[in-house]
Amino acid sequence: MAEKNLPIGVQSFQNLRENNYLYVDKTKYIAELLNGKVYFLSRPRRFGKSLFLSTLAAYFQGQRELFKGLYLEEAEEELAKQENREAWQQYPVLYLDSARKEYKTKEDLIERLSLNLRSWEKSYGVPKITDSPEEQFAYIIEQIHEIHGKEVVVLIDEYDKPLYESLEDEELNAIYRGMLRGFYSVIKSLDAHIRFAFLTGITKFSKVSVFSGLNNLEDISLREDYAAICGITEKELAENFSPYIGTLAKTLGQPLEKTLQLLKTQYDGYLFAKRGENVYNPFSLLNALKARSLGAYWFATDTSSFLVNYLKKARFYIPDLEGKVRLNASRFDSYRADMLDPLPILFHTGYLTIKGYDAETWVYHLGFPNNEVRYGFFENLLAGYAPSYLGLGFSVNDFLDAVRCGDIDVFMVKLRALLASIPYDTAPRDDIELRERDYQIAVYLVFALMGLFTQTEVQSTTGRSDCVVVTPKFIYVFEFKLWSAGSAEEALQQIRDKGYATKYEATGKELILVGASFDEEKRNIKEWVVQRSGDR
Repeated sequence: MAEKNLPIGVQSFQNLRENNYLYVDKTKYIAELLNGKVYFLSRPRRFGKSLFLSTLAAYFQGQRELFKGLYLEEAEEELAKQENREAWQQYPVLYLDSARKEYKTKEDLIERLSLNLRSWEKSYGVPKITDSPEEQFAYIIEQIHEIHGKEVVVLIDEYDKPLYESLEDEELNAIYRGMLRGFYSVIKSLDAHIRFAFLTGITKFSKVSVFSGLNNLEDISLREDYAAICGITEKELAENFSPYIGTLAKTLGQPLEKTLQLLKTQYDGYLFAKRGENVYNPFSLLNALKARSLGAYWFATDTSSFLVNYLKKARFYIPDLEGKVRLNASRFDSYRADMLDPLPILFHTGYLTIKGYDAETWVYHLGFPNNEVRYGFFENLLAGYAPSYLGLGFSVNDFLDAVRCGDIDVFMVKLRALLASIPYDTAPRDDIELRERDYQIAVYLVFALMGLFTQTEVQSTTGRSDCVVVTPKFIYVFEFKLWSAGSAEEALQQIRDKGYATKYEATGKELILVGASFDEEKRNIKEWVVQRSGDR
């Protein structure tokens, strides 16, 4: 039997089912949702939200033939018997896709809403009576119910795209919030005319009351029973993708088990509940299997520059993203990635995911889901902290080769060239700690991108070193100082006096202690001194 096509970029359920595309059956969730009425689901971009919404549309349009062989084919018949109704009833469906537009002005949002309104008017024979989008939306719903005698189904995809695209323009963002608040409140006010509604986005933006008029909304975003509504679980991977994984293994020249582990490390790890099963990023997984190559597919389509800027403005200590992020439940719905709290946005956009939950304190533990996200985000961060990283054609391999060989002088020369572009205007000149931290973060990112086991500010009984790096042959212990705070020799002496390297002496690896100082005037490394195992 020939392999089915992998549905990369296919968001139409009908197209997928009619054109021999592989489909991971998620229709059991539709059966579960029918008990409710108005839902909201947040997931990162390219995670299958649009396809699920298209599946809902096909169900409510009564397209029974598209569900042949799927869970819902039999489940719908049983549900109809239990509820004493006909199976596969057809309803008028109003589908609004906010993703198919860039939102740079107020008129862009009006145009998107008006385009959908005109389409619904034409499809259901409803005249236009007003230029107000929310009033015309309400009129369309009422008239469809009256004319056709059936309640309306409302499906809205990526409702918050205008809000995200205007995060750095507070005035425009406020305009969008007001317009969308009025538009979505129609779903609540016309509850008697609506059979079912489902909205998707990245976050609910509850802090700015976009949904203040929609208090009947059931948010399933962090519920355990809907954690796998989008994405690919381990079980689904085994049941649906075995032939493709076998082909990938042959191409990579790796055993099947090793290939599965590589896929897991690269694309798995997303968790959208307090506990439960992780899911793979579907977009990246499908691309990797089709291209027969592991790559940064999801991240390659991203524009995360505004997130990098927020992290810099917030003076967030980047190494803390490695499993040290704590977020209480109330902060998940924070409106925006403001300068003081970028973490909710990092979660909702998919850069961080749930790693654990403390039921006593209601605190979530967050971290990077997988290597694709970790390394891709670090690459962008390094370019943000040290703009010359990309402009001068630096390669992580240049640093990696020097460190693996124990050639610390070559490494430091390259690092000095990299750090030359770190700007000073984001930290007060008299704030030594903040300015020193920029250097520490840049160094940390270099090592993290090399894929090494990296620890920063490692706590010991007498203090903490700035950076410890472990390679197969060497262990590096770094201490960095601004020249005004101490020389390179003083930094090295601090490593000795505080015993930062003591606990690594029994590893059998060569210890390389590095003290470095930075010249504030020249804005770069002034000097460094090195002590190796056995040196006196």
